[in-house]
Amino acid sequence: MFKKILIANRGEIALRIIRTCKEIGIKTVAVYSTADADSLHVRFADEAVCIGPPSAAQSYLDPARIMAAAEITNADAIHPGYGFMAENADFAEVCEQHNIKFIGPTPNMIRKMGDKITAKETMIKAGVPVVPGSEGLLKDLKKGLEIAKKIGYPIILKATAGGGGRGMRVVTKPEEFEEQWSLAKQEAKAAFSNDGMYIEKFIENPRHIEFQIVGDQFGNVAHLSERDCSIQRRHQKLVEESPSPFLTKKLRKEMGEAAVKAGKSIKYEGLGTVEFLVDKHKDFYFMEMNTRVQVEHTVTEQVIEYDLIKEQIKIAAGIPITGQNYFPKLHSIECRINAENPYKGFSPSPGKITAYHAPSGQGVRVDSHAYAGYMIPPYYDSMISKLICTARTREEAITKMKRALGEYIIEGVKTTIPFHKKLMEDERFNSGKFDTGFMEDFDIGEEES
Repeated sequence: MFKKILIANRGEIALRIIRTCKEIGIKTVAVYSTADADSLHVRFADEAVCIGPPSAAQSYLDPARIMAAAEITNADAIHPGYGFMAENADFAEVCEQHNIKFIGPTPNMIRKMGDKITAKETMIKAGVPVVPGSEGLLKDLKKGLEIAKKIGYPIILKATAGGGGRGMRVVTKPEEFEEQWSLAKQEAKAAFSNDGMYIEKFIENPRHIEFQIVGDQFGNVAHLSERDCSIQRRHQKLVEESPSPFLTKKLRKEMGEAAVKAGKSIKYEGLGTVEFLVDKHKDFYFMEMNTRVQVEHTVTEQVIEYDLIKEQIKIAAGIPITGQNYFPKLHSIECRINAENPYKGFSPSPGKITAYHAPSGQGVRVDSHAYAGYMIPPYYDSMISKLICTARTREEAITKMKRALGEYIIEGVKTTIPFHKKLMEDERFNSGKFDTGFMEDFDIGEEES
């Protein structure tokens, strides 16, 4: 087992990792930018190293600074959390070269699944259903138009190095294709320094359902059931839950088997998420694979009583998994509480939190690095916390979430709490009859004075 782990991240996920390390007796090193000097992950780690100014490019995204911090503190492993360096194959390779264990999959696995074209080709070979589309990257505009005509509109253009909805454009008719093609390539180039594009049939009114998988260094792969992430805005998830109110027992089994097949096809090591689109006929298609821990891993932890961060660390240390597939025992819902104004298009609302009171009680979990007096910096993701409510049934979990949201006090900045309160009262959400287009016509109403 490792003696000291450096957490190459910030905020709530860094704090989350520190907590598990403390429970299993591993020393921790926090890294931080000057903007995060007062963050709780810095306070609660055994050691902390400042790695640069507020800009992520000069701190959390600078491999040399992170490796220097690992070397001067004698860390023998690095946990990347999610975002930043978590899916950076080059960084994982640098860790290998310095005999520091990267807690995650191998560089080769990250590359294989990080490039969406390669991932799709790998899934086809493994016999996992994929969305119809181009075979490999689109060479030019003309080829794209030919494929779109063949598979039929609407189609979606996607950046091969994409993520978070960037470099994606839906095209409903041939006349729109050239303009959307140009916009998608420009956005992809700016975001990822890679404007490679591919094309897929656009699945209308789908559910976004992902399966948590876990694999060890001995070829064993298992799934930990699913999370429904269909409530999202501009491809950014807002609410996640497990189990999905949409899946039947039969479909859950089939999708779980497909997710395990996907993991075994690349001999996957560590935590990963196989993401699917499921249409109204309950046909499912592989979308992508995330080779890291997800923001919403907490939902899975609650319904199967399983510490996923501990499992990640054990796998990285060479301990085999049980190989057992898990299915939900309870129902859990997570609301992402962001420093955003939902009444103004979810615009960012950085600033100082003047008052903070987190809800509690049986079945209520809050993962957060925030407190009264904490300054939310404008440089990073706007997440303040994750509020997770767990109960025996979905109805009970929603009721518990309403109560918890009512208790949650955050003053000084605008937050998404009012949005979540309204969502929990929504008839479509309560009935479970929603898809990824839910937010297009959701009306939050007027802000209370």
